[in-house]
Formats: sequence, structure tokens, C-alpha cells
Amino acid sequence: MASSSSSPTAMKEGDSSSSPTAMKEGEYVNWLELPRELTSSILIRLGAIEIVDNAQEVCRSWRHLCKDPSMWRRIVIHNPGEFGDPYYERLCRHTVDRSQGGLVEIEFSYFGSDSLLRYIADSSSKLRSLKVAVGYKITSEGLMDAVSKLPLLEELEVSYCPLSGDSLKVIGQSCPNLKTLKKNCEGYRRPRDESDDVALAIAETMSGLCHLQLFGDRLTDAGLNAILDGCPNLEHLDLRQCFNVNFVGDLEKRCFERIKVVRRPDDSVRDYPFSATVNDDDVCSSDDDYSDVDIMSEDEFYGDLSEDACDTSDFDPYDDYDDLLY
Repeated sequence: MASSSSSPTAMKEGDSSSSPTAMKEGEYVNWLELPRELTSSILIRLGAIEIVDNAQEVCRSWRHLCKDPSMWRRIVIHNPGEFGDPYYERLCRHTVDRSQGGLVEIEFSYFGSDSLLRYIADSSSKLRSLKVAVGYKITSEGLMDAVSKLPLLEELEVSYCPLSGDSLKVIGQSCPNLKTLKKNCEGYRRPRDESDDVALAIAETMSGLCHLQLFGDRLTDAGLNAILDGCPNLEHLDLRQCFNVNFVGDLEKRCFERIKVVRRPDDSVRDYPFSATVNDDDVCSSDDDYSDVDIMSEDEFYGDLSEDACDTSDFDPYDDYDDLLY
């Protein structure tokens, strides 16, 4: 016996089911007849890859909707394949073009270059959030030049990309609205590998920070004290794998008295989105001399890949098929 909730009579009792458009048993939703606003609300939850490679192929109306600039206020692209695949940089430029200057948030990982960062910055003056991770062709100077053009930026994440203290200082001076900074790198346990350049740049130029993540940074107690002095609004501080910080005594007390959420250097990394491998090379000693080591330059590593070769901002793999979509 059918339940009362599935009978036609029971369906008519509800306000929403008494509409003339109420579905009858056995009928199916025609997705192409949904209101434009509802379809947009569904599609906008897809990632950039899914929209460009799949959703916009469905029909002409969906393709036009996928080209609406309002669909591209937030862009998230993660390269799941091999490093160096030029498709993802072309796709990123293409989606930035689709935003027509309305881009507010962008996040990408496992690809990227200084040229791409410059393209984003020059096209997106309204950008408020930039998250970049594992971009092997991104340099500290490239980040500095691009981010310094984004004065409205409130959130910056730079994970496993180079960013020097001097470059970070320029960024802090150029982005007075910055509230969140995540600068993450591989953790080192070797005591001689210490540097407070990043910490001092933050303390000097980013007094408005509320959230700070320095996963794997080489700062010392002095650098942490400088941050506490220079950033009075801090509410969240993540120092996991910052092994040069002696998180005890007065310094620990000062952190917990001032800051709502504190992650210690040895706290769990279970919720960390990247590899948390620690460089713990016991073979190295404080007397090791690496002055004669031949380090491969960035140009040698990547080969002959000019920035102009990646400039395919008009990229759209389906433009030739508009007339075939119906």
C-alpha cells in the first residue's frame, strides 16, 4: 500500500504542491526549463573546469549563462594532473576574462607564473582574496609586483611559493585592508636555519591582521614577539612546524592572553591541506658548507618557456561550436 505522503491527494494538501505546475507521479524535471536565477545558482557551485569543460556544452542557454560575468566573481582552479600542463594557465586567463573586471576571489594551485599573476592583477582591480599554492614558476618579485596592484586585498595566501621579507613588506604597505595572511612552507628542525625577515615585515606593515598562518616558517622568539607587538588585532595564529620558536613561559602566556586561537609548533597537522613533511636531515651539521653547491637556475629547470608563449587569454575550446548547440 502506498504511503500517504506519495499519494496525489496528500500532495495537494501542501501549499507548495497545490500549484498548477506541481509534478505528477512519473514526471521528470526538465532542467532546461528552470528559471534562469535557479540555474545560475546551481551552476555557480561548480568549479571553473566543470563549467568550461562540461556545463556550457549542454545547450545554448546554459552556454550563454556560463558566460555571464556574475558567474565568475569567484574562481577556483586546482591542477589535478601533471605540472607544466599549459591548459590550466590558459583556462585561468580565460575565466578572468569572463569576469570582465568583477573578480573578487581567486584560488589556484599546482600551476601559475609571474605572467599569470600580472594578468590577474591588471584585470581585477576589485580583487579581495588571492590564494596561490605550489606555483613553481612564480617568483617573490612576481608576487610583489602583482599584489601591490591590489589595494583592496583582504586575504592573501602564498603556500609553497617564494616570498621574501622585502617583498612581503611592499605587499603590506600596498594592501592596507589585509586581514588574513597565510604564508606556508616546508618545516625545518635544524636550529641554524633561522630567519625573522618575514616576521619583521609582517610586524612593520600589517597591523590590521586578524588571521595569520606561518606554517613551517623559520621565525624565532624575537620574530614572534615583534608580531605580537605590531599586530594588536590578531585573533588566530598558526605556528605549526615553526620549530625555532620556544613556545614556553612568558611567550606562551603572552600568546594565549592576547589571541583567541593559537596553534603551537608541535600541534597536529591532520587538518592541514598540504603535505606536512618535515625537513629533518640529521646528516647536516652546523659546520656544513654549501657555498660550492651548483644550484640549477629557474631558467635551466623550466627550459625555454617564455611568458608570451603562455598568453592565450582568448582561450575558449568551444567557441567554434556555438552554432551547433541547441
